Amino acid sequence: MSSTIQDVAHAAGVSPSTVSRAFTRPDLVSAKTRERILQVASELHFSLSRSAAALKSGKSLRIALLISGKMNLWFVSSVFEGLNEVFHDAGYDVSVYQMSTTEERKEFFQNLPLRRNADAVIVSSFSIDREEVQLLSSIGIPVIGINVDNPDELGFTAAVNIDDIHGSELAARHLIQLGHTRIAYVSTHRNVTLHFSVQTRIDSFAAYCASEGVTVQNIPCNITEDGRYPISDVASRILSMPELPTAIACQEDGIAIPLKFQLERSGLHIPRDISLIGFDDSFYASDLGLTTIRQNPIELARKAAQMTLELIDGKTLDTPLCVEKAELVVRSTTTRAHA
Repeated sequence: MSSTIQDVAHAAGVSPSTVSRAFTRPDLVSAKTRERILQVASELHFSLSRSAAALKSGKSLRIALLISGKMNLWFVSSVFEGLNEVFHDAGYDVSVYQMSTTEERKEFFQNLPLRRNADAVIVSSFSIDREEVQLLSSIGIPVIGINVDNPDELGFTAAVNIDDIHGSELAARHLIQLGHTRIAYVSTHRNVTLHFSVQTRIDSFAAYCASEGVTVQNIPCNITEDGRYPISDVASRILSMPELPTAIACQEDGIAIPLKFQLERSGLHIPRDISLIGFDDSFYASDLGLTTIRQNPIELARKAAQMTLELIDGKTLDTPLCVEKAELVVRSTTTRAHA
């Protein structure tokens, strides 16, 4: 016969409710008491039923994470890591929902109020309709954004964003201060109903350049059905330009890194012939010496998770919209423009 929560409580010298909190809300139990409870539970081969805990609390103990890309992408995997660090210790599971089409997204928001199988929804790096946010808010389910556009206008309960405007201006200023005037910007044209809008980055970059009398040449980068960037096409567009740019800025490192290899394979030297700058400071950026704009998605996710737990507990956030500053990281792929 398996041990009960009462058995663990008796052996540990605490109440059954304290045992329950040790598993589901460890922040409410002292470290010494929790360690004793977990030791006793292990010796008695006891595990708390999550369904029972959910019934008692009236919560599902589950967070829905909506993403539009693959889990192995740098930003997505980093966000999941940061969220899981916080939610795991608080007794919550994170369920990932990958949205490939607008229809899938709409179906999710239509069904969630009926199923009530999540205590909060976190939307990472793509936009949703205001009506969808209001639908969940009306039944007490907070909607938290990570790197979403216009979270206040869309009615998000809370959001944590990187300052794309500041980051893009840092990139533009860096290249202009190096003397570059022939600058290209590589960006994707995404469906903004499913992806974070890249328009803020390119608009901010181009606006800063324009204020300095520099016109930016936009180079489009398409996205394949499986979410890949055909960088060879981008390189071909650049190489066929009447006059090569002396510097290229990319909306993200995921474009800049393979573009560096493609251009070098075509006989160009980075940065002697063309300076290159990315955005993210993602995997391999440091190893490859890529100048980039740094953001920390793990920390963004941690903050979003803490805000989510406070909202679930009915607390009012002092700052529902948190904007993190971007940072310029100068490495070997940028240098002064040649006369």
